[in-house]
Amino acid sequence: MARIVVVTSGKGGVGKTTTSASFSAGLAMRGHKTVVIDFDVGLRNLDLIMGCERRVVYDFVNVIQGEATLHQALIRDKQLDKLYILPASQTRDKEALTREGVEKVLNDLQAMDFDYIVCDSPAGIETGAIMASYFADDALVVTNPEVSSVRDSDRILGILSAKSRRAEKGEEPIKEHLLLTRYNAKRVADGEMLSLGDIEDILRIRLIGVIPESEIVLQASNEGVPAIHKGDSDVAQAYQDVVARYLGEEKPLRFVDYEKPGLFKRLFGGK
Repeated sequence: MARIVVVTSGKGGVGKTTTSASFSAGLAMRGHKTVVIDFDVGLRNLDLIMGCERRVVYDFVNVIQGEATLHQALIRDKQLDKLYILPASQTRDKEALTREGVEKVLNDLQAMDFDYIVCDSPAGIETGAIMASYFADDALVVTNPEVSSVRDSDRILGILSAKSRRAEKGEEPIKEHLLLTRYNAKRVADGEMLSLGDIEDILRIRLIGVIPESEIVLQASNEGVPAIHKGDSDVAQAYQDVVARYLGEEKPLRFVDYEKPGLFKRLFGGK
């Protein structure tokens, strides 16, 4: 039975789609058959980050409305044999996502022997976000170290606990994981951003990883590859750690401490 993972946040622009792409790619790198679904109807961009925008013929809504089969709409990743993408529609209204339609697609994907179904949720509490979260088994709650982002994530946690299928049926709740993105250790040390401790105290959920602020994310997006593919960069390593922790491995947190430059670096151009 496939595990359904929603990547969600209360605020836009925090790195959900970047995370969905790298997280799903990381699972596939580990040998798990994985599909990532773009739930952001009307504003799709997962296909851009995955580098498959020119290969989109049919989309998620086409499948829901019976205009195409899953086999026609699924796009196999060019780099990873075990990774598939189900893109969103750019031309339909968000109301095209129905609970019955989404459930049928998820059931059909499970019948295709996927190990993980990753749902890239739009921001906020609109239809697409509710649909992406409703059937989830696990949630990656993505937030930045800013007060507004953390506050909005707290609201999303309330929705996950109250408006999911698991909540309705009285089952074990969605397993929530906190993922902190765009973390700048120097700005945290200077008091310009919330610290890890501050954020964990507010949200009270398990921290699964910290993704450092880096130009690598923009470079990867522009190249149409998930950031986890960017060699030995700190961002790629951080996402690899997130996947490892999700799969039950113990990994120490990296890229969270600021090392103040010594006198030599300060004199000769260090920052």
